[in-house]
This record gives sequence, structure tokens and C-alpha cells, in this order.
Amino acid sequence: MADIRTFDSIVPAEFVENAVKEIKDQVGDGKVLLALSGGVDSSVCAALISKAIGKQLTCVFVDHGLLRKYEAEEVCGVFGENGPYDLNFVFVDARQRFYKKLEGVTDPEKKRKIIGEEFIRVFEEEAKKIGHIDYLAQGTIYPDILESKTADGKVIKSHHNVGGLPDFIDFKGLVEPVKFLYKEEVRSVGRELGLDEKYVSRQPFPGPGIGVRVVGEITEARCEILRDADWIWREEMAKAGYDKLCSQYFAVLTNMKTVGIAANDRGGERTFDYTVALRAIKTENFVTAKAVELPFSFLNMVASRITKEVEHVNRVMYDVTDKPPATIEME
Repeated sequence: MADIRTFDSIVPAEFVENAVKEIKDQVGDGKVLLALSGGVDSSVCAALISKAIGKQLTCVFVDHGLLRKYEAEEVCGVFGENGPYDLNFVFVDARQRFYKKLEGVTDPEKKRKIIGEEFIRVFEEEAKKIGHIDYLAQGTIYPDILESKTADGKVIKSHHNVGGLPDFIDFKGLVEPVKFLYKEEVRSVGRELGLDEKYVSRQPFPGPGIGVRVVGEITEARCEILRDADWIWREEMAKAGYDKLCSQYFAVLTNMKTVGIAANDRGGERTFDYTVALRAIKTENFVTAKAVELPFSFLNMVASRITKEVEHVNRVMYDVTDKPPATIEME
């Protein structure tokens, strides 16, 4: 593929045919290791690369402690040995390893770099256990590239698939079959490949996971707070049908603590706890995005649930900022 995008849209069947040929030409009889998150991009990559080289592909799923609630169980259920896909699948529990590396780090770029570097080191170690591996595969898509390097050379933010990689990687190269596609095009390729609609249509999840949704220091306790708040937000959005209005929606644990009053069932005492921000956006290509207008009564109900059910949260806000000037994620 060319190094810049020169086409307006894709024909999924033609794209799959060309991508399979390019993967075969690049890899030959080599072995490929794919970072499988269970998200749209990596799932489509798994299907594409598997179609091209079959069992030469090994998919590794890492629980880095920065996943959404129940996500590890879901991914293992779908892509593991009891799932419907014919994949070499390896599960790695690296939660404490990542928490230790991120201890005390608050700068967003440093967090992304650490997460990206640690991902690569985990995959290098898994590659050695598996045997000789030639290539690392990634679900990089075009907006990742655009955000990591703008026309004047300024970085908006580094993605662990792009700017977050360490300088030294112990592989021959990268296999990135969807790196010039927009998100909706990746979905169309997934449908062409016969992937389950549940995974083709699921909302995007960033490579660094909730590491970019926990503002400030990442700790296991803060991640658990966010996971619980995010689960309530996603559950209520789906229940009300508002998820169909959105391209992406999630909760963020801010680094702001405020004075509050505990819910009645917790005694009504004074609290000094975290503020959660809720985000919901609509976009065609993830390069620009609009905040989704939601009813106040619905937002108020969600805020009530979160503050009552999630410990250490006493305030909830809704982010109405478009992209630009904001990015979709807060970090």
C-alpha cells in the first residue's frame, strides 16, 4: 500500500482480496504475532491475516489492567479455544506489571509511551515462548496516523500503534493491513469477512485502554472506580437506545475531587471524592466529532446511579465539547 491515502472509499471485497495478497507477499512463510484486543480493528486484522496465512498467525490477548468491566472474559469467550474462530490464542495476565510501570506517572504522553513500550515487551516475551516470530501485527487505522503526525509535523497525541512504539522492536517489521482505513471502512471489511456483527459494530476502544480515561495517576483502585462508572453509563445508554445515536460513549475518571454529601444510605456525611465525566460523540471518520445531545432527565438519572452505586464518586458531568477543539479522549 502507498504511504498516504489516495482513495476516497473502498470496495470491501476488492480490499480483502488485495490485502490478503499483500500480507502473503510481505510475510511469506514467516510467523506473525497479533495484539488482539477484541475490538473492531484488531478483530478485523485477525480475520484478514488468518485468511492470508492461517496458522502462521498467533493472537495474543493481554489483560493489562486497563480494560473495561467484563472485557477480558468476553474476549476470551469469543476468541479463546472454545470460541468460534480458528485462531492460535494466548491469554496473558499482565495487570500488576502494568500498574507497577505506571506508578506515579501523570503526564498523558508518558503514560501512552509506557503502555506502548510495555505492550511490545510483553509480545516479545510471548514470541520467545511460542518460538520464532518474524512480524508484529497491529490494528492501526488511518485516524491514528493523522493524530500522531499532522501536516506541519506537530503531534496531537501518540498512539501505542504509532507514536507509542519504542525505538527498538525485536521483529522484522509490522503488519498493519487496515492502517489506511477509516473506522466505518474497517467495519465494512469485517462484515465482508463474516465477523459477528456484535464485534463489527461495537464502539472503538483505545489501544492504551482506560489508561487514557483515568486522568492523572493510574492505580488499580482508580481503574476499578472508572470501570464501575463506565459500566453503568454504557448499560443505561443501551437500555434507553441512545447508544444507536453515538459512534462512541464512555466515562472518564477526572483528577478533580470535590466536596459532596454521601447518599442517604451511606449516612449523609460530608465527602471529598472524585468527579466522573461522561462523553458521547457522533462522527463519520473520527477525525472530527460532535457531542451528542441527550435529555437532561436521562443524564440526571445516570448521575444518580453512579453517585449512589460507585464508591468515591460524588459528582458527574457531561462533556459537550466537539472535536476540534477537544479530542475524543481526554488524554
